[in-house]
Amino acid sequence: MIEHFTALFLGFLLDLCLGDPHGFPHPVRLIGALISKTEAALRRMLPPVPGWERFGGALLVAAVCAASSAGAFAVVWAAGLFGAPVRLAAEAVLCYTMFAARSLRDESMKVYHELKKGDLPAARRAVSMIVGRDTDALDEQGVTKAAVETVAENASDGVVAPMLFLLVGGAPLGFFYKAVNTMDSMVGYKNDRYRYFGTAAAKLDDLLNLIPARIAGLLMIAAAFLCGLDGPGAARVFFRDRKNHASPNSAHTEAACAGALGVQLAGDAVYFGKTVQKPLIGDANRPVEAQDIPRANRLMILTAALCLLLSAAAAALWAALF
Repeated sequence: MIEHFTALFLGFLLDLCLGDPHGFPHPVRLIGALISKTEAALRRMLPPVPGWERFGGALLVAAVCAASSAGAFAVVWAAGLFGAPVRLAAEAVLCYTMFAARSLRDESMKVYHELKKGDLPAARRAVSMIVGRDTDALDEQGVTKAAVETVAENASDGVVAPMLFLLVGGAPLGFFYKAVNTMDSMVGYKNDRYRYFGTAAAKLDDLLNLIPARIAGLLMIAAAFLCGLDGPGAARVFFRDRKNHASPNSAHTEAACAGALGVQLAGDAVYFGKTVQKPLIGDANRPVEAQDIPRANRLMILTAALCLLLSAAAAALWAALF
């Protein structure tokens, strides 16, 4: 675990320094391509009926998770043939590709800068790059809410959850988690195409995020106290609204963030031209404003730092006991 922590710590630092450079051959893009090709192959082989689609979705999960974990294991193992320092360096680079803190901050701040310039169409285009909802009709508050919600939600599955899985099982387990998370984002929809085929990916993603989402929410409450936001409000809204979402995990960090900022998030949104009704999260103590985007980013980065400290403590305890 000490080696895993060292690798994830170095990987996290690389993410903060480098982010996700355009053109970089990111493993998640390879996982996405594998998902698409495997889905297409399975759909050609299996009849389009609910039972077979569920079976095909389960095969997709098994195949993509096995390939992703095996690939990461093979890289670390091969690097180890050249010595422990090379193995550590290879695992650190793999860990780096699992984190999204810097890219999340950079992309959301593009929205902020466009809003500050008063260019709403450009802000809509910028936020469309990081959210799944339709953005063409969003007003300034809608654009801002979408950016803040994305930062808050991805503090869990883009930063805290990968860190915890990397700590426990190194790059192979981290890639297992990222494969499931990527499949959920690609096939885990309750629409006509994926209602049955995406069931396995969606359910497994819910299971894997069950503990990390709650840890992330609690850490975000602590971060709210530390960075001068409304800590008591974060705690109050977290415990009250953390289940206000169709997903059992998505609202935990959103609730903590809404309470810390003193704003109301979530509510109805439009996806692929259809309005989806969602419960509200937080209290409308004031209107959402563009400045909430950098505030949410500070909260996200500090939450990540606290998780890093928690991981260090867990690794030290493990070393002392075993």
